[in-house]
Amino acid sequence: MGRVDLDALGLSAGKKARLHRILYQFGPGNGVALLLPYDQGLEHGPRDFFNNPDSADPRYLLRLAVEGGYSGVVFQTGIAKKYYHEFAGRIPLVVKLNGKTDIPSDEEAFSPVHTTVEEAVALGADAVGYTMYVGSPVQDRDFIQFGRVRAEADRLGVPIIVWAYPRGRAVEARGGQLTSYAIEYAARVAAELGADMVKVNVPRYQEDKNRMTPKPYSEMQFSEEEAVRRIVWAAGRTPVIISGGAMVSEEEVLAKAEVSLRAGASGLIFGRNVWQRPYPDAIRISRRIRQLMEETARD
Repeated sequence: MGRVDLDALGLSAGKKARLHRILYQFGPGNGVALLLPYDQGLEHGPRDFFNNPDSADPRYLLRLAVEGGYSGVVFQTGIAKKYYHEFAGRIPLVVKLNGKTDIPSDEEAFSPVHTTVEEAVALGADAVGYTMYVGSPVQDRDFIQFGRVRAEADRLGVPIIVWAYPRGRAVEARGGQLTSYAIEYAARVAAELGADMVKVNVPRYQEDKNRMTPKPYSEMQFSEEEAVRRIVWAAGRTPVIISGGAMVSEEEVLAKAEVSLRAGASGLIFGRNVWQRPYPDAIRISRRIRQLMEETARD
């Protein structure tokens, strides 16, 4: 497991103090993060709450985060304003600075900024999140927008977590968003542009898709663990956290968590795989994930 050594990351005092709360004072601790994201209401709409209607209430998620022992929750600014104050100080907050709906095509994916780092700090955030669509035809706008956000985050001493997602028609023409080629590239781009932490999906090998990737990727095949290990390598000193994706069985969730941690990931960010379940089941899987992280940390 990639325990984060804050002294090695060249962080300002503000960023170091805030990341210390997330990585050492809450959740599993010992330099790893277990985040509970809840930005899907904007990104996907209310359909993500259908499996568990109770999850439409953000207080469900906040109670779950506190009782389940998470390192932090991830909210869009409107949800943070209306709900987080009841739990401030009991669980760290990550505020997403940008977002989009899934109504337009992803061919020219772009996630506009809708709030500021300053507003996130006023809401009590210990970090901010930014979605970057690497490979999109409009990535020039994305990079310029991110540069402004990064400058504000640096000025205010707030760590920035980049959701590094390959998107766009050029990505699809080279095998798609879940190839090792695309995800390694996205992780490296986030590191190159100044992310303090990067969130990625686990690559999925499909022979027909892999043949479409540039050489030498088109001639290579990796196990899931090796694929994650390569992402960690590509990101260098930028810690990598792994996304859970759409809901699967509890055992599949734990298997992904174990593989990711064994491969050197510095944390997990599992949302729908937790809060789409009834509360007792969500608590159980949260505790199992946290126990796995604590056991891995002792190895």
